[in-house]
Amino acid sequence: MSLLDELYRSGGLRTLDHALAQSLRRLEPDTPDEVLAAAALASLAIAQGHAGFDPARPQLPGDATIDWPDAQAWREQLVNSRWVGTPRPEQIAPGDAPLVFEQGLLYLRRYREYERRLASGLKRIAGSAVADSDAASLQPLFAALFPQDGDDRVAGDGGQARAAALALRRSLLLVTGGPGTGKTTTIARVLLLLLAQARGAGRTLPRIALAAPTGRAAERMAESLRIVATQLRAIPGVDAALCDALPQDARTLHRLLGTIPDSPRFRHGADAPLPFDVIVIDEASMVDLPLMCKLVEAVPDGARLILLGDRDQLPSVEAGDVLAAIGDAAGEEAAIPPELASWFGAGGAATPSLENRGPLAGHRVQLRRGYRQSDALDLAPLADAMRNGDGNRALALLRDGALAGVQFHPGLHDPLAGATRKPLLAHWQALMTLDDPVQALACAGKLRLLTALRDGAQGAHALNARIEEALAGAQREPYFHGRLLLVTQNSYRHGLFNGDIGVCLRDPAAGPAQTGAVTAWFADGAGGVRGFHPSALPAHDGAFAMTVHKAQGSEFDEVWLLLPRHDARTLSRELLYTAITRARHALHICASEEVLRAALARHAQRISGLAQRLQSPVR
Repeated sequence: MSLLDELYRSGGLRTLDHALAQSLRRLEPDTPDEVLAAAALASLAIAQGHAGFDPARPQLPGDATIDWPDAQAWREQLVNSRWVGTPRPEQIAPGDAPLVFEQGLLYLRRYREYERRLASGLKRIAGSAVADSDAASLQPLFAALFPQDGDDRVAGDGGQARAAALALRRSLLLVTGGPGTGKTTTIARVLLLLLAQARGAGRTLPRIALAAPTGRAAERMAESLRIVATQLRAIPGVDAALCDALPQDARTLHRLLGTIPDSPRFRHGADAPLPFDVIVIDEASMVDLPLMCKLVEAVPDGARLILLGDRDQLPSVEAGDVLAAIGDAAGEEAAIPPELASWFGAGGAATPSLENRGPLAGHRVQLRRGYRQSDALDLAPLADAMRNGDGNRALALLRDGALAGVQFHPGLHDPLAGATRKPLLAHWQALMTLDDPVQALACAGKLRLLTALRDGAQGAHALNARIEEALAGAQREPYFHGRLLLVTQNSYRHGLFNGDIGVCLRDPAAGPAQTGAVTAWFADGAGGVRGFHPSALPAHDGAFAMTVHKAQGSEFDEVWLLLPRHDARTLSRELLYTAITRARHALHICASEEVLRAALARHAQRISGLAQRLQSPVR
């Protein structure tokens, strides 16, 4: 049996992957079977989140356990195939070959081009000169925003001051850090300094854009920035006029770039750059390879791009792990620019050395001090253990029960039964008593049941159906009072986006028989709400239970995490870390120790050549 047939019959390929290989076979019957199989696996790799296929690690795109060809011989067959282009790294791939072999990886041509274009664009931005200014004139504002802790501002603020100083001297800045490390607080101060820098130099104030991958993440970003702006006004030495100039809203990346109906292209790109001088992207770990490529190409020459994110969270659902690749290419944390070292007191000299001298060296800062969780939740030790894949440490912390706000329910596979059913349903029953949409949406964000799966008995679909039946009965209306909705498709006509959460409420004046009086309410991003008739909504699901992927970019007062009875490929340390760090005040983990240990041993590895491209010199 051929390799291609064995892969397909064993379930290791999708029909789409197999069809690609069959198309190549029809066009050239003499194509070696190993080349056809590699083409199918390169297609499968994209669906599994990889940018390409590695013949040396053929098992990564799927679960097939078969005898694989020798990696070196396989590579030679690919290089010699008419279907495979082999351009130099900086060259555009030939258009007559659907596949590209480069840096040991086999790509679908389109995704290789995304990598090449993204690397080129990031190097362009990183190499751009920033507008010069008198640093001394900014020092009083910097000192007000980042007061020294003793004589060492660097050690005292967890990296926030370093990030702000670098933002004054870098066109590209990557700011990474775990939940609650103050990324939004840092950015508010960065933007204030950039506004002051422009004003002091007599230039027009920079045009600033804030964006995030999902509507909910954009909404959270804008809300946090408004809160921080209010706090900044109270700091002596901070000009209220500069606070007034801070942006008040954020948008999704798709809205920022300008979606064109029924087209993969955007209105803004290399030929029509974005009309902004500073572009800040939150939750950058969620941005996939194609979208990041299109964003970077739309950044105009001379503009700043600031990426915020947590590289230990789940990578994007689609292909690529862009944030991690940029972090790897940037290497060690950036040193403080020499002309600003005096701003940091005695600690100014204690800056990291740059062993990596690639084009992105000096463009990354890691924030370290956590702020988000309340005093009622001691999450940091568990988050550290899960981020590092330390199963022994994580399980010891959970068994001990000494972490405030964290409860472990070992072996509990159905939190909607037994003793845990009543407290879970009680929260959603309270939601059903509310009539005010602002109050209802606030209540909706207090608790969420998260699961690793979408389908099956422990998947989000089944859990939502059970919760809805428990709340409104088996013969319930589709959109009953108090039902939570999760938008799963972007709709620019409605201004609703994948990940937005809404709540269905009946007009109290309409009476119980008026089924058409139900309105689905969503936050408008400016502290208000917007209502829609349910039949007019884009694609949506229930939202009492959500997958961890869908919850990324959100946070809730209380999180219940349900893991499947048996280990699954979707489980990883990144998934667990992402899930538990959605909690602000309380966390419940329902899982067996065996599944937890297996998940923590698995790393959500993505195959990509982006980091290597970013480390190569600019040509």
